[in-house]
Amino acid sequence: MTQVVDTGELAEFGYEQKLDRSIGRFASFAAGVSYISILTGTFQLFFFGFAYGGPAYWWTWPMVFAGQLMVALCFAELAASYPVAGSIYNWAKKLSRPTIAWLAGWMMLTASVVTTAAVALAYQYTLPQIWSGFQLIGDGTGPFDYSVNAVILGTILIVFTTLVNAFGVKLMARINSTGVFIELIAAVLLVILLAVHITNSPAVLFDTQGKGEGSPLGYFGAFLIASLASAYVMYGFDTASSLGEETINPRRTAPAAILRAVVASFLIGGAILLFAILAARDLNSENIERGGLQFIVLDVLGGPIGILMLSSVAIAITVCCLAVHTATIRMIFAMARDNNLPAGSRLARVHPRFKTPVVPAVVVGFLAIVLLVVNIQQPQIFTVLTSIGIIMIYIAYLLVTTPMLVARLRGHWPPAGARSRGYFSLGRLGLPINILAVGWGAAMVVNLAWPRKEVYNATEPFRWYLQWGAVLFVGIVLFGGLAYYLLVQRHKTGVLAEHAAAPPTVAGTVGAAD
Repeated sequence: MTQVVDTGELAEFGYEQKLDRSIGRFASFAAGVSYISILTGTFQLFFFGFAYGGPAYWWTWPMVFAGQLMVALCFAELAASYPVAGSIYNWAKKLSRPTIAWLAGWMMLTASVVTTAAVALAYQYTLPQIWSGFQLIGDGTGPFDYSVNAVILGTILIVFTTLVNAFGVKLMARINSTGVFIELIAAVLLVILLAVHITNSPAVLFDTQGKGEGSPLGYFGAFLIASLASAYVMYGFDTASSLGEETINPRRTAPAAILRAVVASFLIGGAILLFAILAARDLNSENIERGGLQFIVLDVLGGPIGILMLSSVAIAITVCCLAVHTATIRMIFAMARDNNLPAGSRLARVHPRFKTPVVPAVVVGFLAIVLLVVNIQQPQIFTVLTSIGIIMIYIAYLLVTTPMLVARLRGHWPPAGARSRGYFSLGRLGLPINILAVGWGAAMVVNLAWPRKEVYNATEPFRWYLQWGAVLFVGIVLFGGLAYYLLVQRHKTGVLAEHAAAPPTVAGTVGAAD
């Protein structure tokens, strides 16, 4: 019965049900949690935040959560009204003009490919510390040992996620849900183990260690840099809605999954960071800035338990990369189905047996590996790749929250009948929350893209294009993509006949031009 209702709802948007609707509540929640990935993000970026902000960097975590919660609340409303694949793209399509929708989808798509590569690099931070044999190239002391080995390990992971996604959403959901379950158990256990080893007073959370001294903005400037470590983690919660066409009862499941993913990640991730700082034996040790959270865990908990925790981190990285890859496939599928990408018919084709778009899975995997290979001798590959991906995701989010705010101000949001149907609604709080979401997103884009030498060009070889890499790359993607759409793609756009609902509906049709 549920299958029939959900299929009928998809027809309201002008599409025929092609994907396999089999994702339940936990799998939907797991998709959002694994994309955020508590253990991946905290272990991957602790060293960065601590190096620039000292122990007081911890306060960036609740700050980023507060801002991202505003965005997540807006997305929860959208997920209830528009539970369609490629959430960001389809939301922008409903809220704004076709050009804005295409640009939002394009930025999110490009960012997701970059993020797939960036997450895969996280293996290098963890696997060699579990077993030295994972350092396949040299001993880690050579000028390119670290970056080349990171690319090899990352490539192996991307090949794995490509194969899993090609074999269908059921296999992906089983692996992802299992991985998230292990990650959550390990994260809670880690919090408890660190808590019983506390050696520092809570007063250390206000210790800046002299960071920012001598700079024009003082510690505030250092704090803004350190906040990138938290901003790099807490995003991707929209994945639960991007799988809306494959989720059972998505109008109720997806909004709850989005909010639960954000809150759970904040609570558990914040607790890990908090107790790690309080349990560290020597907060002035240079090993913390080099080895990050991995060093603290091994130093405090000892070999066997520490290795077990790091093994759980490796599992978290695996399912995180899998979730990012999965969400990217859905974005390609959603845009291609509207003939809004080159070779749209081929990219939107759903395999008759596996009920998943196989070609996009391979394309994403190939492009992510190419990104790794072309940067194989760049020691700063992780920072640049990660930053570029996050900036574009924040821009894509803005291309949704801003049109949503305009719609609210014009009295066009929420959609007619949304409240009477019992969809998730912010009610009177919607306008102030939406304003905060837009303001927060704009501020973070500026903070993330700021071409600081400390972030983008901190180690040799010093190159001007590395320091300005984020601005240059994002600018090329943004304006290059916009030019391509206006000159070429917008004249072709429209729901492909093989994906159109019968009879087609006006709501699901994409305009031929602005």
